[in-house]
This record gives sequence, C-alpha cells and structure tokens, in this order.
Amino acid sequence: MNIGRIVLTLLCYNGLVYLLPAADSRPNIVFVITDDQRWDQLGSNGHPVLKTPHIDRIADEGISFNNSFVATPLCSPSRASFLTGLYPHEHRVINNDKLGLDVVSHTLMTFPRQLREAGYETAYIGKWHMGLDDSRRPGYDTWISFKGQGIYIDGVVNENGNRRQLDGYMTDFLNDKAVEFVRKPHEKPFCLYLSHKAVHAPFLPAPRDDSLYSDYDFALPEKIESDIQGKPVMLRKVEKMNRLELEGIAPEPAEPRRNRGKDPQSIVRDQLRCLTSVDQGIGELIAALESTGQLENTIFIYTSDNGFLMGEHGKINDKRWAYEEALRVPLLIRFPKLIKPGSRNDAMVLNIDLAPTLLDLAGVESIIPMHGQSFVPLLKDARAPWREAFLAEYFLEKTSPRVAPWQAVRTDRWKYIHYLETDDQGDPYGLDELYDLTADPRELNNLASDVESRGALQSMRSQLNVLLKQTR
Repeated sequence: MNIGRIVLTLLCYNGLVYLLPAADSRPNIVFVITDDQRWDQLGSNGHPVLKTPHIDRIADEGISFNNSFVATPLCSPSRASFLTGLYPHEHRVINNDKLGLDVVSHTLMTFPRQLREAGYETAYIGKWHMGLDDSRRPGYDTWISFKGQGIYIDGVVNENGNRRQLDGYMTDFLNDKAVEFVRKPHEKPFCLYLSHKAVHAPFLPAPRDDSLYSDYDFALPEKIESDIQGKPVMLRKVEKMNRLELEGIAPEPAEPRRNRGKDPQSIVRDQLRCLTSVDQGIGELIAALESTGQLENTIFIYTSDNGFLMGEHGKINDKRWAYEEALRVPLLIRFPKLIKPGSRNDAMVLNIDLAPTLLDLAGVESIIPMHGQSFVPLLKDARAPWREAFLAEYFLEKTSPRVAPWQAVRTDRWKYIHYLETDDQGDPYGLDELYDLTADPRELNNLASDVESRGALQSMRSQLNVLLKQTR
C-alpha cells in the first residue's frame, strides 16, 4: 500500500511536454520508543495518577493498541526486532550480554536503512543499546547516540562522529535534538527514530520534576504463595557468577541512584517523574511538526521496548519473564490520513510488525523477508483478519541466570510457557506453565499439571511447534 506518492507535473517548453517530479508527498515518520515502560504507565491507558497529556494526544487523535506485545521482553533483542521485523533467533541480537553485539548490530537491515535507500532522510537520536559501541550504524544521515545504557545526568554523546560532554539532563537533550531535526528544512520525507533512555534504571528524573507524585502511595501487588509455587523455575537454585567470569560479557556498571531510595515506592515515583520529561518532549515534537506544517502528513508512533514487573509474581524491578506485565507495551499511532481519532484495537500486534507496517505505509517493499506483518489492514478496518496466536522467546543471559531460556505461545485465552531445560526427573516439560487468561488474567494459577486442562496444554504445545517452524 502506498499512502504517499511522488507527484508528477507537466511542463511544456518549446512545443515539447516534459514529465517532471514534484515534491515527494510520502508521509514522514516519527518513531518514539522508551525503555522499560509498562503498558499501564500512561494516562490514556488508565494510570491512576500519571499525567501524560501530550502522549495521550496521540491516542486521542489516533489509535491505541490494547494488546501490543514484544517478542522478547528485554532491551537489546526487542530494539533489534522493532528495527528489523525479525525475531531475535534470526537477527541474532539475542540478549543484553555485550560481547559481539557491536558487530552484529552494524549488519542489521533496519527499516530506516531501507527507507533511506528509497529516498527518505533518516535520523537516529538516542539509545542504541546493542553493544557498547556508539558509532554510526548504516542507514542514518543524522546519528546522535551514546555508549551502552547511557547516563541521565551530564552524559557523553556521539553526535555525527564527534563525542562531547553534555551539561544537563539526557532526556531534555534528546528532545531538543529531535525538535531541531524536525524544524530544519527537508527536501525529502524523513524518518526520525527517537530512542529514550528513560524510564530505565537508575530512574533519575529531571531536577525540576523532583517533587512530582510525592504523595502517590504505590502498593505492591499481594504476594500469593501458590502463585510462586506454581512457577518452578523461580524456585530453583542458581549459582551466581562472579565478576571475573562476567568480564567482557556483562553490560557496563549502572549509573548510581545518587542517594535516592531503592524501595519500590521510590522507584515507581521516579519512573513517573522520568516519563514527565518524555511527555514534555512529545509536546515539543508535536508543536514543531504543527508549526512547520508537517503534522498531518506524519505517522507518529509511541511505544516501549518491553514492560516491567513491579511486584507481580514476587519480582520487583525485573523483566525477562513471559508474563503479561513484561511482554505487554504501549503502542499509540497517529496518522489522520488513515486512522480514525480515538480508535482502540484489541488485536495482538507485535514489535516485529512495526517495520513491515511502516515500510508498507511509505510504499517501500522490504528487501528482506520479515517475520512480522503489516497491520495496515487493521488501521483501515478493526475487524480485518489477523493472527490468533504469537510466539515469544528468551535466550540465556549470563548476567541473569535466574531466568531460564524459554519459548512461549499466547492466544486470546491461553498462554503456554516452555522452558528449554528439564526438571530433576529429566522431564522436558516438567518446568512448563499454562495459564487461562480469561479466568486468570494475572497468571496466578499454573494449569500445566491440571488434568482438565490437558487438552489445552497439548493444543498450545502444537501451536508452539507450528510457530517455531514458520519462523525458522
């Protein structure tokens, strides 16, 4: 599908008619991604106190996907999947362990790279986080990034090959650079990829927002013992690796919390404060698009690289698991030429679907096969046929041995999680989990050994095998 097109004009000169290309009317793309933001950490998605008026505007004037998921609930693999439309087992950015990811991420055939080859001007601004290397990746006319996780306060950035020391707050800097890119003259349609460090640990807000949400009384979910007992992988004993064993593999040490509280209450309040700066930047970006007359011809996307567990199943400040809170992310899209304002959609959309969708909207045929599929039909008709199940996966990280490698399949009703290890009796399915999401949306009751659920278990195992064959 080609929403935009190159307009041709006729010119008559000396009795001859010439066909000349005029301005390229293909849509601009602004893609904003945060880090570790849960689906419910938005005003438009029902958060009880968080105010995100500018992000909410995207939902109010566009579409919000209620069931948007990532294929792997971890930063580096998920980011590569957004960019390539591929599962991690194909693009091979399989975890956050930094060894080798620098090289792999230079080879990725990303959708901005393909757009550039098709005549777009492209910009990458923010966190790359596939290896420690901050050098320019293929396919970007403008490159502003930083090493690894980056730093909230007074960080160092690589701006088009020149590294420099910043003074101030990283989110503000990235917002300013994104606005600067939008405001400059463009002879071509553009694709801006704005990748925030926020709201990742250590959750440092801008000083101006330090007192926000101080009266928010965050309460951890009730810890239910039967929930934990039904998740045998969480209970197994795992030996920690020492720092010498992790040398050259583990990501860089984290920026300190600067004496801020490390309790769940303090962390959640700071997450919300960090999102305030992101929201302010969204407002500035929208204003820049409006003032330059580009807003109505711009596809504006807002999402996150994965969700986050804050007390669910006894896990605090964590992801990596196949549970809803880690897999589910916000996904908002504004494009008035195609999307009815205030739309909501329940289809199961994945991060691997964004690349093929945006190429479709730009009228560009992908030069590589992708696992994801364009959801443009859903934007035109919410009842359009769509997937009924999806695959998710996680690979071992040496820095996080508690979480065993897993593969999962989710349908509207069921979720099946298969751990790629055996239990003590050698049973390859002894650690598995099955949840009836209709009756048990919090995934508290593992039905893998329930006799009455045996048919559902076998069906989900078969679906997993089918999905694995389709993607390999």
